[in-house]
Amino acid sequence: FGASGLAGVWAEENTRDAIYDAFRRKETFATSGPRIRLRFFGGYGFDSSMLDREDVVSAAYDSGVSMGGDLAAEAGRAPSFLVWGLADPTSGPLQRAQVVKGWIDTDGETHERVYDVACSGGDAVDSATHRCPDNGARVDLATCEISGDGDAQLRAVWTDPEFDSSQRAFYYARVLENPTCRWSTWDAVRAGVSPRSDLAATIQERAWSSPIQYQPVAIASEIP
Repeated sequence: FGASGLAGVWAEENTRDAIYDAFRRKETFATSGPRIRLRFFGGYGFDSSMLDREDVVSAAYDSGVSMGGDLAAEAGRAPSFLVWGLADPTSGPLQRAQVVKGWIDTDGETHERVYDVACSGGDAVDSATHRCPDNGARVDLATCEISGDGDAQLRAVWTDPEFDSSQRAFYYARVLENPTCRWSTWDAVRAGVSPRSDLAATIQERAWSSPIQYQPVAIASEIP
């Protein structure tokens, strides 16, 4: 019951050919409505020092794969992932960045797990729960004014703490805003009436990337 979403691509230029090339390599992301920008890369040898480089994006392209890509196994090494989200300046600030992992176990059962990887205000992720602490973000439903910590951008380099080199998996990035009023609550404020009781009064707008597919050795060796 949210508002209309948006889709975006990372293309070399704003031309039909470049945009279609980005679609074909699946270097795409989407948002629930705001113009949040999101980048996601995977590779070997990524570390947090990359975040201080002015050429971080070029370095990630040179030594890894971007969202939508396939990441082949390298013996004895776990890949790392670079997440970078930029808030829409006309919407709410960012609360957290996440990596979502999906995999199939040996019994053929599918699984999914969400890891917080960067928290607003520089807070640390809890190593046991993989969650950010409450940042105190609140919404005044009488006015739709927001309060609490939130960042204009969130960046992190993250390595899967439960990585299994023999297991095929996918990873995608997601960034979440602080809670803001849903469109229905905004309508209620403008009309001077109470928000609808059958809908949530607030929403956490977000952006999510296309996934990076990790291919274990047995599968990667079959790729021509």
